[in-house]
Amino acid sequence: MHEELENFERNHVWDLVEPPPNCRPIGTKWVFKNKQGEDGMVVRNKARLPGVSSKEGIDYEETFAPVARLEAIRILLAFAASKGFKLQQMDVKSAFLNGFIEEEVYVRQPPGFESARFPDRVYKLRKALYGLKQAPRAWYARLKSFLLKSGRGGDTLIVQIYVDDIIFGGSSHALYTRDILKKFNMGDSKPTTTPMSTNTALDADEDGEAVDQKEFRGVIGSLLYLTATRPDIQFAVCLYARYQASPRTSHRQAVKRIFRYLKFTPELGLWYSSSSSLFLRGFSDADHAGCRIDRKSTSGTCQLLGTSLVSWSSRKQASVSLSTTEAEYIAAASCCSQLLWMKATLSDFGLRFGKIPLLVDSTSAISVAKNPVLHSRTKHIDVRFHFLRDHYEKGDIDLVHVASENQLADIFTKPLEFSSFVRLRGELGDRDVRLEGG
Repeated sequence: MHEELENFERNHVWDLVEPPPNCRPIGTKWVFKNKQGEDGMVVRNKARLPGVSSKEGIDYEETFAPVARLEAIRILLAFAASKGFKLQQMDVKSAFLNGFIEEEVYVRQPPGFESARFPDRVYKLRKALYGLKQAPRAWYARLKSFLLKSGRGGDTLIVQIYVDDIIFGGSSHALYTRDILKKFNMGDSKPTTTPMSTNTALDADEDGEAVDQKEFRGVIGSLLYLTATRPDIQFAVCLYARYQASPRTSHRQAVKRIFRYLKFTPELGLWYSSSSSLFLRGFSDADHAGCRIDRKSTSGTCQLLGTSLVSWSSRKQASVSLSTTEAEYIAAASCCSQLLWMKATLSDFGLRFGKIPLLVDSTSAISVAKNPVLHSRTKHIDVRFHFLRDHYEKGDIDLVHVASENQLADIFTKPLEFSSFVRLRGELGDRDVRLEGG
């Protein structure tokens, strides 16, 4: 608590003043958190003093909360690798205390640290306080101003920011897998070559023996975290995550196979090559009526920048598709949406793209998007998916047929036999980082 208040003094966050007429100060509240080490032991006690807005406080403008997208980080990694940029990461301590606020804001004295001499006084803020809706905007505004004033001459500097975590990439040059195996006592498990058997046919198994729901959710949560760098387990993890509400012994046994696969491939990771060119393309595929419970289809999509995989998805579709064509069309629409977002993001890097190829292995789905005559047969498809046809006609994307054996998104829709699985995994850039020098 003292350290937090010392940060306030050092950053000149506030001044203790007499409350002006009609002053309605907002409250403050101590928030405590114990930081744990890898062994679970408490290594540090942390205290924060955020402002607590209430009906008594002033009205604040709404601002957008920052959202971290892993795809944005991967795009930066792929771009940096292709340009030979060196990346640096930094964490800004008490970041929000660096942002100046323009509004006149008063807060009450911190609980337990009221002035004995001036108990009725309030603090007038110079800078943003945690908890205020102005805080993120004020911090970003000051950081932006500093970066623009600093200048880089003829060099390029790319900065990616998520609250107080910053990644820098510039043209001037100046693991989790084993932990998860250990956490769930699978470090000595027998390795296997794929995360799923092609004979896997799970259902709700209502007559099966129930297992601890909290434990099962913890396992799925840890594996979902790992999918950020392991696209090869994306489909299996997302499939088993559907049974978190009422997990059974059969589901737990299936999940254990993922751990056995991780034991076999602990060093796999995404490889971003410096020799990769910067062209954007997407792949989409669907497994029609693949879910045994509700017969909904599974969409699989992936997007690459050159040879670098930066985004992928394996997701059950929201409604039942009446045909393979419909399922493939919906998957392609999802891939198109992601490609357009990536195109806009990459424009901030100074990259421009014409028609972006979207590779689909269903000629009928491509025909639905290209041929107006077929539109009468697709009236039952939700209108929101027809923006695929709209962006094709605008020239934003180019629907290209790809042979099924070369459909990279196939790995995100169903379990594959070993040779196909390994081949697609390699083409996606999921490789042994030791062999690649990573």
